[in-house]
Amino acid sequence: QVHLVESGGGLVQAGGSLRLSCAASGSIFSINTMGWYRQAPGKQRELVAAITSGGTTMYADSVKGRFTISRDYAKNTVYLQMNNLKPQDTAVYYCNAQMRTALTAPFGDYWGQGTQVTVSS
Repeated sequence: QVHLVESGGGLVQAGGSLRLSCAASGSIFSINTMGWYRQAPGKQRELVAAITSGGTTMYADSVKGRFTISRDYAKNTVYLQMNNLKPQDTAVYYCNAQMRTALTAPFGDYWGQGTQVTVSS
């Protein structure tokens, strides 16, 4: 089995910063893309940022210039540095990773349990 464990959410005032972490553990052979999604009340889950195994990053337009995704390949961990937070960033943030448990196994889509980020105005 493989697991994703997130940490770092919380309550912050507008303009503040938070750093989310997500560590993958278990019987991992390799990890492809890792990313962060978010879901606000009454809205669909949306991609916030992602980073490939080769280090290519992608961001939602709404967070470009404010959020930075990074990855520690040795620790199987992905981070999301969130600066200049806005009330509209309030959501549950979910870590996602495409992982496989063996060379011949297909990549599976794995999710963390989610961490709440609340930005007050």
